[in-house]
Amino acid sequence: MDLQYFLCWRVAPLFLLMPRELHCMSVHIINEEPVYVIPGSSLVLKAHIKYGPLEEVSAITWEYEPETGFNSERVILAACPGRSLKCAGTRPNVHVNTEQQGTTLQINGYSTADSGVYTVTVTDHQGANTSRQCIVREYEAVHHVTVSINVSHSLLVCTEAWGTDPSFSWLYEKAAITQAVGKVSNNGATLIITISPICGHFTCVVSNKLGYSSDTYAAAPCETESRRTTAAVVCLMLLLSLGGVLAFLLWRRYRHNNRGERLYEHTDDTI
Repeated sequence: MDLQYFLCWRVAPLFLLMPRELHCMSVHIINEEPVYVIPGSSLVLKAHIKYGPLEEVSAITWEYEPETGFNSERVILAACPGRSLKCAGTRPNVHVNTEQQGTTLQINGYSTADSGVYTVTVTDHQGANTSRQCIVREYEAVHHVTVSINVSHSLLVCTEAWGTDPSFSWLYEKAAITQAVGKVSNNGATLIITISPICGHFTCVVSNKLGYSSDTYAAAPCETESRRTTAAVVCLMLLLSLGGVLAFLLWRRYRHNNRGERLYEHTDDTI
């Protein structure tokens, strides 16, 4: 529980004895910051308001300003004045709802121009303001996926340019990574290769709500069992052929030597 809110309730009976400047009202935007919105969809921001028993909300205002830029000017999107807190948006696609302890801003047809800083301001019955801000950005698709290798550490590293909330996965020869091939890091961006030697095709796939992109690292072709068998057969045939040629040469030489000896012996007998 918020400490300020707790103290307000505990010391409420003493409020009449304290200065009028003391107030316990607070506001908190529930959305986790920053908020990413897909273009064309709706931006919804919710705020929770806390106030003591003697406090009363007299006005709620939602405003917008660019996140960056030198000429950033805050623009009122909707104002909810008076006890009824009836809200009026400044644009047709802006809607604000108010409850006893909360307010919701909705912008339909979100576009890149709607990215920026949103501020909700709550005014109490004494005119004191309490504000909170929230950064809103466009949800972007995945761009420019690249895979690089660290040969000394047998690592493949996958990087992505600027996509929102990217998710990484790996494929080896178009199939899921197994422990025999490698191990993926906790964030999915790094693949520790266990296969040796490093060969084949490693593909990194990066995806988010708007689609996916991929890149492939191609190592040397792997020697399959059939290739090794074929290579062994070829080597055996070459050895047999070489052996046959060598045997033929030896036989021919041996025959030539024998013919010379017989010719020599025949000549001696004639003489």
